[in-house]
Amino acid sequence: MQTVITKENALYQLWLEHAVDDPDLVAELRNISGDEDAIRERFYRDLEFGTGGLRGILGAGTARMNIYTVRRATQGLADYVKGSFESPSVAISYDSRIKSDTFAKAAAAVLAANGIRVHLYTELMPTPMLSFAVRALHCSAGIMVTASHNPAAYNGYKVYGADGCQITLDVANTVIGKINSVDMFRDVRLCSFDEAAANGMITYIGQDVIEEYYKNVLAQGIHTALCPESGLKIVYTPLNGTGNKPVREILKRIGISDVTVVPEQELPDGNFTTCPYPNPEIREALEYGLRLCDEVQPDLLLATDPDCDRVGIAVPDGNGGYALFSGNEVGAMLFEYICAERTKLGTMPKQPVVIKTIVTTDLVKPIAEEYGVQLIDVLTGFKFIGEQIALLEKKGEESRYLFGFEESYGYLAGTYVRDKDAVVASMLIVEMAAFYRTQGISMMQARENLYKKYGVFKHKQESFAFEGVSGMHKMQEIMKSLRTDAPTEIGGLPVIESADYLTGEFTDIQSGSTRPTNLPKSDVVSFFLPDRASVIVRPSGTEPKIKAYYTTAGRTMADAEAIEEKLRADMQKILKK
Repeated sequence: MQTVITKENALYQLWLEHAVDDPDLVAELRNISGDEDAIRERFYRDLEFGTGGLRGILGAGTARMNIYTVRRATQGLADYVKGSFESPSVAISYDSRIKSDTFAKAAAAVLAANGIRVHLYTELMPTPMLSFAVRALHCSAGIMVTASHNPAAYNGYKVYGADGCQITLDVANTVIGKINSVDMFRDVRLCSFDEAAANGMITYIGQDVIEEYYKNVLAQGIHTALCPESGLKIVYTPLNGTGNKPVREILKRIGISDVTVVPEQELPDGNFTTCPYPNPEIREALEYGLRLCDEVQPDLLLATDPDCDRVGIAVPDGNGGYALFSGNEVGAMLFEYICAERTKLGTMPKQPVVIKTIVTTDLVKPIAEEYGVQLIDVLTGFKFIGEQIALLEKKGEESRYLFGFEESYGYLAGTYVRDKDAVVASMLIVEMAAFYRTQGISMMQARENLYKKYGVFKHKQESFAFEGVSGMHKMQEIMKSLRTDAPTEIGGLPVIESADYLTGEFTDIQSGSTRPTNLPKSDVVSFFLPDRASVIVRPSGTEPKIKAYYTTAGRTMADAEAIEEKLRADMQKILKK
């Protein structure tokens, strides 16, 4: 009987022969010899270059993050850049994850081999500082090696355009086309990193660029002069990531001297041994910080994720413990603070603009109305906020941009970068807390005041995981079902309007009439219910998950939570079937 050689086995044999540059991969390939399941999981597909780049589990194979998938993606990017710019250059940064520095150097060497100049940070730096470097150095593109807040087993690779924003859908599709035509062993141009550095094709980004970034961050302050005398006490954790130096430097410059750093999470560590899921959105990641809070008794706990583009907080709850605030709550509080204080100081821009994603709190709406700020809703992903800033810039109106944020702890004030920035967000959160402290107002009271003024909004995100080869098919089936067999009520509340961002239409359920979303196509569906309640469902762009976003409102938090529980119970039945 003849043995059938599968596609996966053929690729495995090819890698055994050619993938010899990384000893870790060589050992892994040898260890899985004869293990059909292990081989299939590593070679059943190419690691997908999505709308922003790569992200996947570290390891050998076409479906994993390794120097070969990184080189292939970089060759595709190089082909795009060379065809689009006369004297192309690319900036590169990387975080603390396993092999991030290796991948950064691998990408730099491929670019240099293609005649593209590379600007590389001398050490790990946050995502927003990559965005800044692209703009400051007038680069054609940028690469950030990071998997954001994913578990330690992951790494990734995000691509930025010449404007410092993650590449647009059109550019992403062009780059994907270039990558798909690249054979990772035959077509990738290579050179020695050290030789490229010696001949000037690869240069290191200087302190002058870092200093200019700090100046731009500090320029976003409103009442930073109050900080030195506020007596504010901070506990900070960079979660073993890139935020340690820049966040502490900014806090020092605004006069916050009482900062205690969580010692176990201070230094870079891609294993994230104290927080297996280094995401400031979840309480488990903050456990070490919260324990230190019990000892230090600070006014505020700050936690930035590994690439320092998101920040979470906890504050004294008045009962001897610490309460975690959601990204929606912090974003709304910052927006109110910025509007109120800039209005008082007379520094509000003319026709100010705030930008949020469609899954971000509708509490923004009454705040925007209160201060005469135009609200722009965009698809999920901060690059869509960056795109709107770019549109303002083209019209010479970038000064209108006031603030932008998304519910997943990403915030940006200022237009000096085009991605969420946990450095400026940390500064503004600390400044806001210091300002309220000087007025005898705690952060808990400030949140309560916000809800008293505008109403109570409750938000909850729930993720449903679909791992492995079959997971992707299951996710597709669920999203299709939500369109073809859409629920008519959720949690006992009737669906009064729905939105399908793939077709680009809102539909009034009663009349059947439609109207355009005026947004790019995206695999997202929304169901709008009475009393400002809604459910939004979308597959994650970076993880094998479907995410559901619940919004409820009420006179009290208890009212909003009761409605939310009913919505979640129904959606769990739908998304787990």
